[in-house]
Amino acid sequence: MEDSPVRGPLLLLAGRANRPLAGEIGDALGTSIEGVTIYNFADGEIFVRIDRNARGRDVFIIQPTVANADNMMELLLLIDAARRASAEHVTAVVPYFGYGRQDRKDQPRVSIAAKLVANLIVAAGADRLVSIDFHQHQIQGFFDIPVDHLYAAPVFTGHFRRKQFSNLVVVAPDVGSAKMARGFAKRLGAPFAVIDKRRPAANVSEVLHVVGDVEGRTCLITDDMIDTGGTIAQAITALKDRGAGRVYVAATHALLSADAVEKLEASPLEELVVTNTIHVPDAKRFDRLRILSVADLLARAITCIHSNASVSKLFELRDRKGRARVALA
Repeated sequence: MEDSPVRGPLLLLAGRANRPLAGEIGDALGTSIEGVTIYNFADGEIFVRIDRNARGRDVFIIQPTVANADNMMELLLLIDAARRASAEHVTAVVPYFGYGRQDRKDQPRVSIAAKLVANLIVAAGADRLVSIDFHQHQIQGFFDIPVDHLYAAPVFTGHFRRKQFSNLVVVAPDVGSAKMARGFAKRLGAPFAVIDKRRPAANVSEVLHVVGDVEGRTCLITDDMIDTGGTIAQAITALKDRGAGRVYVAATHALLSADAVEKLEASPLEELVVTNTIHVPDAKRFDRLRILSVADLLARAITCIHSNASVSKLFELRDRKGRARVALA
């Protein structure tokens, strides 16, 4: 569905997956996220009802799809409810896009779950999707609707610029993260290095080499997510073994599954910086964890979409002559 020149009034709704982030976005936009009734029946089925008038309105639904699958189902029901309530536009704001790691058929008889999830969101009735730091950029192509792929890099780089490192090197924890690390390095004016690793099994990795100069330097490892923490813990150890100084980690999505917190607390980590795309419960928080908010970034993106303005301007860098150019990573 093509965007009309003038949109209906904005209506912001939220599922239950990350109410604190949704509330921050609402505050930034000067509107409320209240107006949805959601509960589970005794057998676990989810009930969704929109309690505010959605007819002709520009509806934005905030719901990360972190496991378990109920969060995905809740998003689909909210989209369907908005569509059946005659919303003019329905935009799914999915700060963390679950199932993104299953984006290709890399072994026999497996599902490409990321494509299936994209199909479900489109089939439910979404006109547009907004997300932050897909696991792989090509996931945008899985959707038959417009996708605004946002980057948390400006949020992170602002935090690390304030630390005024003099000998920083940005490190990609694997080859797949090299583009992201290069983007951070460009924004921070630092060189970058790459860790060469292999995965003998799911959630298991082995560091083989470190490509780049890290000796005596402050290292910043960047990644789109941190799950069990094994890859990051090994990367920190490998950098320390090669003479690195302090090691910082920036990861957009803080899954922190299984014993990730214990692994990270036991590692020589200086600071783990994540965003609030996923709500981090108190039980998973520790002294060296810093959580940055993406609420302002998402609020500005929603404002751009609602006013039919460019979203890419949120990521512009300027050269020495003041000319704008878009840095997508």
